[in-house]
Parts: sequence; C-alpha cells; structure tokens
Amino acid sequence: MKTYIAMVAKLLGALAMILACMGLFDPVSHSLAADTQATKELHVLASTFPLSLFTRNVTNGVEGVKVDIMIPAGMGCPHDYALTPADMEKIRHSDLFIANGLGLEEFLGAPMQRANPGVVVVDTSTGITDLLEIASAMPAEDHGHDHDSSKKTAETHDARHHEHGRDDHGKEDDDHHEHEHSGPNPHLFASPSMAARIVQNIAQALAQADPAHAEVYLRNATTYAASLTDMAEEFARAGQKLHSNKIVTQHAVFDYLARDMGLEIVAVVAEDPGQEPAAAEMLRIVKVIKKQGAASLFTEPQYPAKVGRTIAREAGIPVEVLDPVASGPDNAPLDYYQQMMRNNLEIFKKTLGYEAG
Repeated sequence: MKTYIAMVAKLLGALAMILACMGLFDPVSHSLAADTQATKELHVLASTFPLSLFTRNVTNGVEGVKVDIMIPAGMGCPHDYALTPADMEKIRHSDLFIANGLGLEEFLGAPMQRANPGVVVVDTSTGITDLLEIASAMPAEDHGHDHDSSKKTAETHDARHHEHGRDDHGKEDDDHHEHEHSGPNPHLFASPSMAARIVQNIAQALAQADPAHAEVYLRNATTYAASLTDMAEEFARAGQKLHSNKIVTQHAVFDYLARDMGLEIVAVVAEDPGQEPAAAEMLRIVKVIKKQGAASLFTEPQYPAKVGRTIAREAGIPVEVLDPVASGPDNAPLDYYQQMMRNNLEIFKKTLGYEAG
C-alpha cells in the first residue's frame, strides 16, 4: 500500500510540473491561469479632474478598479491641451476612457486610436439634449442680439470651431480677433444638475464593462447623483431670492449653472480663457456692464484674474472668484465637488444680495 501511495504521489507531482511548464498551473499559489484572468484590474482613465472625481464616487468600494486622470488635476479646462508621451502611455493601458464630449477633448481622436484601438470611449454627454450654445465673448450690444445664454439651445452635438484669426476664405484677418465658436457648450460639469446626469452615464458604462459589480456602481451613482440634485435645487431656490441676476463671467463655463439659478450672463471676458481680450473689447465689455446693470464679475481660480479685475474696476462693480471645479487637488476627498459648489453658492449670496427667509 505504501508503495502504491508513493507512486500516485510521484505521478501527481510529475503532472503538476508538466502543467506548470504549460503555464496552466502554479505549484506555489495553486491557481489556474483562468483565475488570474478573472481578477484582472479594470483600468479607467478620465480626461479631466471633475470626471475623475465623479468616476471615483461611482467606483467607491469596488476592488480591482483603478481610476486615473489624464490631464493634471490642477489644470483647468483642456481647451488648448496637447497630449504628452505619458498621456499616450496611460491611454495604452486603459480599458475605459471617460470623456466629457461636446468637443472638449478635440485634441484626442486619431492619437487615441493609435495608442489603444480597443479602448472603450464613454461620452458622458450622451442623452443630454437640453444643451446651450457656446456664448460669444463679445457683448450683446456689439452683436445685435440677446446675450442671455440661458435661452440658447444647441441644434447639434457637433462643436464646429473656426480657425483663430482667419475669415471664411482662410485669409489672415488682422482687423478681427473674434473667433466665435459654435455648437453646444461642453461645460456640463459646472452645474450640479448636469453633473448628476453625467454620473448616471458613467455608472451605466461601468456596469456594462464590469457586470459583476454593476449593482454597486448603480447604487453608488444613485446616492451621489441624489446629493448633486439636492444641491441643484438649493441653487435654484437661492436664485429666486437674489437681489440681482445679471453677472459677467471669465468664460462660458457657468452657463448651465446660470440657467439653473435664473441668472443672466450679460458678457464674458474671453471666449478662450487663455487668450486675453484686446483693449477695445475690454472697453466694450465695461460699457455693456454699465448699460445692463451687471452686479458682479466672476473670475476662475484656474486662470489669471488680472483682466477681469481691470474690467470690474473700470465698471465699478465687485469681482469675486467662482470655482467651476474644473481642477482640484490630487486625491481630492470624494465630496470635494459639493464643498466647492457650496462655497460658490455662498459667494453668489454675498455678492448679488440674498433675501433670507
């Protein structure tokens, strides 16, 4: 009997060695290759800070999911962003790419396909139809139409951009610097009501990509989106009690939030936040502010405020800083969006006048 047991043990040992050589059996962990595949980490890459923050809330508590951000967390909207070799490496190793959509990531396209043809791109604006057009930086008085961006809706999801400094025939236009953009405004994330819908889209995509954790994704999204919806309702209620509803913003990032609150943006400082307006444009903005009776000008922490402060001083109105949460700290707390938006609400109340009760 002992001889028989010894023979069986030798045979099993030999079989284990053969399987190990074939890569089907690990004699140390006793795990099959299929088991290793089943525990593969899901790599999710978000294009911007707010999308990474939303995705982290949706994936909270789920093991085996890595959420990374492509654009540095401290950077604002990626209007003029250029991909780096490090970005391409992140894309190459990602399973899902969480995108804002509506032209905000127009720097991607072909480079992403070259880096990772199999990556699943999640457009978080999908299904959102009540979009606004991109507001022009030029005041309404100069364009001859109403500048109230809260009344403008986009007719198409395709953002078409004219080349800077050129007319329709492609010639250099030295007399004109207005490179007016058309198409839907992509800054959905700066409105809690829109952010709630983005969160639901992220959860649906994750549930489809990782059905084993679908229930957790959807539950997290429902809870997080509900908190954002509650905040949106708080903004709307506050908007009805403000003494003034006319404002000026640095660029068209707060259009959706303004619509939520019933605010009218009478002018924006710059269509492209990184490009300062000419002196003549600044004077026109000052004139419109005075004529329209705007109560305050709001800059953003992501961009220099010097021009905004100059315009506000010339117009005789206060200037404050509102944070659209386009950027934030590395490893921001999960409720960072709510913290910043709550601070924005207090600034609105303080600056525009608020009738409590």
